[in-house]
Amino acid sequence: MVAHQAAGHDHAMFDWRPYAGSADSDLLPELDLLSSRSRDMSRNNGLMAGGMQTLRDNIVGAVLRLSATPDYRLLGWDRERAREWGNNAEAHFRSWAETAECDAGRSLNLIGQTLLALGGSMVNGDALALPLWLPRPGARWNTRLMLVEADRLSTPPLLRAQDNVRGGIEFDSYGAPVAYHIQRSHPGDAMRIWGPSAADLYAWDRVPAFTPWGRRRVVHLHDKERTGQSRGKPIVTAVMREFHMAGKYASNELEASVASSLIAAFLESDLDPESASQLFGQDPRAAWKQSVGGPGEVRKLKGGAIIPLPAGARLSSFNPGRPNAAFEAFMLASLRHIAAGLNMPYELLLKDFSKTNYSSARAALLEAWRYFHGRRRWLSDYWLRPIYELWLEEAVNAGVVEAPEFYANRYAYSRCRFIFGGRGWVDPVKEATAAQLRLQIGISTLEQECAEQGFDHEEVMDQRALERRMLAERGLPAAGDAPAFIVAFSVGAC
Repeated sequence: MVAHQAAGHDHAMFDWRPYAGSADSDLLPELDLLSSRSRDMSRNNGLMAGGMQTLRDNIVGAVLRLSATPDYRLLGWDRERAREWGNNAEAHFRSWAETAECDAGRSLNLIGQTLLALGGSMVNGDALALPLWLPRPGARWNTRLMLVEADRLSTPPLLRAQDNVRGGIEFDSYGAPVAYHIQRSHPGDAMRIWGPSAADLYAWDRVPAFTPWGRRRVVHLHDKERTGQSRGKPIVTAVMREFHMAGKYASNELEASVASSLIAAFLESDLDPESASQLFGQDPRAAWKQSVGGPGEVRKLKGGAIIPLPAGARLSSFNPGRPNAAFEAFMLASLRHIAAGLNMPYELLLKDFSKTNYSSARAALLEAWRYFHGRRRWLSDYWLRPIYELWLEEAVNAGVVEAPEFYANRYAYSRCRFIFGGRGWVDPVKEATAAQLRLQIGISTLEQECAEQGFDHEEVMDQRALERRMLAERGLPAAGDAPAFIVAFSVGAC
């Protein structure tokens, strides 16, 4: 007898004995294969590619704005001084983050790098950036990020016997990363196999995690599910098998339907070989083809056509049973399971709300937004805030931003949040009215409502003040003098 049925040994459970390995022993030996399969699916499976784009659009979107909120209580400031300091830091940060100068390769701005890192963490399991100090002529800032694909983070052959090096990361006795071992070239870079830099395939650089004074030298974005887990894994891992098989099934069903559509009917003969020889002579096949006017005539089926049949033959219709009547129901069940594994509503994964009413769509999107908000917090804490801290250190040392005793109060100065793309509305009138009610009863703020739509509340207020003044100059009523429903929409639209 067992206390838990899940630990039983009946016919359903007797051969289910998975190995109880550590987090790294369960993941690292299979990580390369998981990553390569995940990338293959993102390239060749349209549903997977669309799902990854949906996650990028909802987690980051088209907006990425810094909202600097220094901890004024720790700094001994008042709220107004903290607000002015934050506005100044935000303005200077935009001059770095909104240009390609933040990229060592001069090709992406910060939102582009963030989207690339988020996609890498979802498909590969990890995203890696090396903050570099690269002075350039005419450039205002010297801090730049170089993104490195996770495949290059690996353990050198000579260090594989060391227990403190896991997945290319060197740890201390407490489990904190000390250094990262990065291969100089991508192990799958076929362009370098025979080139002059082929030696880079067998060379690694050891990059310390921090400088002696505490500046990050590596930003490693990955998600941990277990204690002691050194690397992340692709987001699709739990449903990769179902995703792959569903894709193959849909492809095979399409190919079968196309092949079936090429055949309209069969010509069948009731004559046995001896009767056919007596009727057509020594070469019954040639005579049979000639009796219908040649093979070209048989292949053409047109409306109102009269099809001659050879002697002893009849026309049989072709009913292949394609498309499969059970195909849609089976795929829907499979895709619902896949969507749950991706933490997305089925309707959002397939972009299909045709069978959903407002209440169901709202409930599905609210559930999805719980996940998206969690991912935004994760992305802010482990990717964007470390990057902001790197830039802020340079800005303080350059005298652009005043921060006395910065290194002693690094947390207080670098405290911030980021504004991402707006959530959007299912029903604009209902949700604008709800925003107005939340503001009226005091359970929300203009800052929160604006952030939900991807806007900065101070910029919205400044713009509204400007518009109010321009309306007054032209003798037009201000927004506050408009009918109530216009005010409600204006407040929600911020």
